[in-house]
Amino acid sequence: MAGPGSGSRDALLIATDTYDDGAFRPLRSPGQDCAGLARALADPAIGGFRAEQVKDAPAHQVMRAVERFFRDRSRDDLLLLHLSCHGIKDDDGHLHFAARDTDRDLPASTAMPAAFLRGQLERCRARTVVVLLDCCYSGAFLTGAKGDDQVHLRDELAGSGRVVLTATSRTEYAWEGDRLESAAPQPSRFTGALIEGLATGAADLDGDGRITVTELYDYVYESLHRAGVRQRPRMWADVEYQVVIARVPPPAPVDDEPAPAPVDDEPAPAAVDDTNFRDILGAFFGAAGAQPGPGRSRRGTDATLALDIDLEDMARGTVAEFDIDTAVLCSACSGRLTAEGTTLEKCTHCGGTGQAQQVTRSFLGKVQTSSECRKCKGLGTFLPHPCPTCDGDGRVRIRRTLHVRVPAGIGDGFRIKLAGEGEVGPGGGPAADLYVEVSQRPHPDFTREDDDLHIRVGLTREQVAGGTTVRVPTLLDGEKTVRIPATIRDGQALRLRELGMPRLREDTRGDLFVHVELDG
Repeated sequence: MAGPGSGSRDALLIATDTYDDGAFRPLRSPGQDCAGLARALADPAIGGFRAEQVKDAPAHQVMRAVERFFRDRSRDDLLLLHLSCHGIKDDDGHLHFAARDTDRDLPASTAMPAAFLRGQLERCRARTVVVLLDCCYSGAFLTGAKGDDQVHLRDELAGSGRVVLTATSRTEYAWEGDRLESAAPQPSRFTGALIEGLATGAADLDGDGRITVTELYDYVYESLHRAGVRQRPRMWADVEYQVVIARVPPPAPVDDEPAPAPVDDEPAPAAVDDTNFRDILGAFFGAAGAQPGPGRSRRGTDATLALDIDLEDMARGTVAEFDIDTAVLCSACSGRLTAEGTTLEKCTHCGGTGQAQQVTRSFLGKVQTSSECRKCKGLGTFLPHPCPTCDGDGRVRIRRTLHVRVPAGIGDGFRIKLAGEGEVGPGGGPAADLYVEVSQRPHPDFTREDDDLHIRVGLTREQVAGGTTVRVPTLLDGEKTVRIPATIRDGQALRLRELGMPRLREDTRGDLFVHVELDG
């Protein structure tokens, strides 16, 4: 199933959720990303890869695993490397992948340099290598940063026989009450779409039963685009053949009739552990297939709203106001659904359970089955006199004004959770949660990478020939005088410590990098 040849299919998945250095925020996605993608790749009916996982390891173990993975390979092997972690750059703009023990100020000795990974790729004999980078630095890379503010992935990693896919993964947090807390683990947007495309076969765009890396990229790109996600995956490929990542999995068997319940006091069969990709996809895309039980009341549907905000407000913190159209509890019936003086009527056919029971006989004995009650359509009740204000829905639509407190240091793509501020559910059910996703507006002077800020200063070579000083604006601290040494190189960055963005929930700040551009 690999491109040319019939070598082995091996995958290495590296994920780092937690970091010893407090300068790095914990990530909530990598661990689940790693497990979910490994499960899809290793499934013999889908990827057929031998998948190895490395989670929350120190840098030397990560580098050892990478070197061992690419060593002693056959020409026809198909190798896949997935990295999910923080990505950082040093003062010279070189890319490094953070590990559990990475020191933000010492990336060359405590992180995995992209140059190291490139060296392993160049020495590897395998003809086909696919690299998937789900790293948080890529947001700065893919949102229009210029020059040395970019991470030049094609220069860093791409080459003959290689395919590189990148994503602008975002670290998401949920604002709850007076604290900002990380939400439960769930797949990132990028890797979640990878998993769905492979596990369901939806990435087989031409319907030939195979999923090529190009189809997988196209599927992920369109999935994120349709979802309105502010990230655009990128792909570089330098191969002369189609790289087949997976087969389309066979469809799951469909039961036309519900399974019989145990009868005549016979013991029920032991439960079967049917762990599958529905659990993974449900965490990312929601449990769309879940059917409600009997009754008219349902919880409202969670919603996410986009909030565009200036970089200065993200640094200082602010309170934002916005209007939403939503559903609230009907004041006329208070969620009772019926007109004043009337009540719901219980379905006599199913006894209010919403399920009709039937017992049949066969050569196996008595078999009891249940199905949705046709008379009440599974609701268990009838509504002969609906509330005239809400027409029996228990809720009415209004326009509300909400305020959300945006904490200082919040990042692009972070989500603030307003618990119970979403729509009231059908039948007057519990209110849903509302998520406000923060999106940073472009800034005319500064670009941002995590908690660090970057600014560009243009000088002539004559100005710096004997050394000079320049006045540089900062985001929060006015102008600062920066000494430019005579030895400065074009594109070199000077670090001004603690003049970057405030770190969320901390009293420290990131750094400001002044990139010097020499003219003439």
